[in-house]
Amino acid sequence: MTSAPPSSTDVLIVGAGIAGASLAAALAPHRRVMLIEAENMPGYHATGRSAAFWHESYGGVMVQPLSAASFDLLDRPPADFSERGFLSPRAALTIGHRGEAADVDAFAAEFLAKGVDIARMRGAEVAGKIPGVRSEWSEAAYEAACSDIDVGGLHAAYLRAAKRAGAVLVTRAPLAQARRFGDGWEVSVGNDRLSAALIVNAAGAWADRVAAACGVRPLGIQPYRRTVAQVRLGVPTPAELPLVIHVGGQFYFKGEGAGRVWLSPHDETPLDPCDAAPDELDVATAIDRMQAVVDWPIAAVERKWAGLRSFAPDRLPVFGADADQPGFVWCAGQGGFGIQTSPAIGGLLAAQLGAPPPDGAIGRIDPAPFAPSRFA
Repeated sequence: MTSAPPSSTDVLIVGAGIAGASLAAALAPHRRVMLIEAENMPGYHATGRSAAFWHESYGGVMVQPLSAASFDLLDRPPADFSERGFLSPRAALTIGHRGEAADVDAFAAEFLAKGVDIARMRGAEVAGKIPGVRSEWSEAAYEAACSDIDVGGLHAAYLRAAKRAGAVLVTRAPLAQARRFGDGWEVSVGNDRLSAALIVNAAGAWADRVAAACGVRPLGIQPYRRTVAQVRLGVPTPAELPLVIHVGGQFYFKGEGAGRVWLSPHDETPLDPCDAAPDELDVATAIDRMQAVVDWPIAAVERKWAGLRSFAPDRLPVFGADADQPGFVWCAGQGGFGIQTSPAIGGLLAAQLGAPPPDGAIGRIDPAPFAPSRFA
């Protein structure tokens, strides 16, 4: 641990990635909050390795309201939170080959029914958005409102806001064990002990292990490895190249400056919680799948990395009070959409823990479908 933590707190948040940091920022003005982080720095395993983008259709129709309601804070945050926004516009194409036209139709129709700004494209329209696309990849749904997210800037802003409101962050501080003591918790954090009225499990890939250490039934939060590579191409491509995602979930790629792209095979390899490393076969698979779509020679693989994303069994985020254990709260299972939904999830959960209800679109969301009680 970097320093001895205070001996007591109202709310102990376990994990200082985007889930824990966004909750702390929303809750710290109203409750005493402490964040504990097992690593040397917050956001090491998932948040800090994300190639994040705000993509309204990402995560499915149940997640879409959380993403839509989060857009304003990400794009135009209050001045006391950040002097600038965290989004850089980049369109998105959900693409399929000729044999997947019905899948693209269904995808577009599903989100049009939710009010998403999405347009069906075919043939020459697709080729006009993706130079070098092979002719058989003629089916797409176009979303103009997609954006890249400055993940590091957003995460840092949440941590700054939490600190200004009095929250304490302690790194190198793994939760070893916790037990109920009266109306609260007695918690072992490294070699220290402290008391907390509430524990919030925002431990990402380690969420089930933290639950077990607190004597709480795990929910089946499963970590998966996601591999990303940056490649330099042998042909020029525009820096504003859209985010291109396969309708069947086999790949995605996006421009990263002129003549460079980030790409992924959209892999989801189940792992135990760990420091994930890229697999060479996954990198090769990503390149092979991209080259099946576009006629772009690869000049060099410049970077490659992997991170963890964690899902509940139904692949929806989990936030709210545990169904069985008083004083234990979940904020986990946020998959790859945790960053783009962090304003909504942080605000909704903070309201359950003592903060005022959030304003605007976030406040109109019903959090019940995301409650841990659905697994009871």
